[in-house]
Amino acid sequence: MAVAMIVLRYNGDRNLWCQVDSFFKRGSPLKVTKEKAAENRAALVQAAAHLFRERGIDGVGVAEISKTAGLTHGALYAQFSSKEALAAEAFASAFKGGLEQIRADLDGHPATLTDFLDWYLSFDHRNGLATGCPMSASASEVGRQDKVVSERFTEGFGQLVAVMERGLGASPVKAENRQRALAMMAAMIGGVAASRAVAKADPKLSNEILRAVRRIVGEVGGEGGQDDGARGRERARRKHAHGLRAAGVR
Repeated sequence: MAVAMIVLRYNGDRNLWCQVDSFFKRGSPLKVTKEKAAENRAALVQAAAHLFRERGIDGVGVAEISKTAGLTHGALYAQFSSKEALAAEAFASAFKGGLEQIRADLDGHPATLTDFLDWYLSFDHRNGLATGCPMSASASEVGRQDKVVSERFTEGFGQLVAVMERGLGASPVKAENRQRALAMMAAMIGGVAASRAVAKADPKLSNEILRAVRRIVGEVGGEGGQDDGARGRERARRKHAHGLRAAGVR
């Protein structure tokens, strides 16, 4: 529009025409490079992933997401066609980050069923709403979102069920391994959500919920045949090693 006004006001002044011609040859100074666009997208996804887990998908608007990312509405809609599209990518990003964090906490050792249960049903995970698993943070509202959000949730759920199934041990529960893994993952998501829901009103009950789900899920998963003392010592060793790494001690 501004360029059109300049052209309309052209009255034969050759210098003015040269300025307009130079503008088109340079290109608009507002043009965003591919690198900057990728940087903007990453900032939006990171901001959305944090805010959606902390306050819920419906509890956060695009204006706040844009502001948190240090961008404008226009930058957001240049990257995503809708809030739902952003929510889907934010969910996938948060889920991927969670898996990477689990691996980082294991001191280079492959994750076991016990490692996974200890992390997911921990007080730290319950308290870290904005940085924890997006499934336990968003399960209750995903069913009200668009299909694309449900698809990302389904993909993440399937991946965790597969992780669970590979780590199952012998159990007195008479069910197929996949059934056990499905039930365990659903119980874990619901357990963390319920523990969070009552935490402010009854912290003791919140802790009891986590401990109860941890014990029952562990039994269903086949942990009963393991040496609880040895398992506890190994967990303590790994936690200590991770604490040293975080403090910069090698």
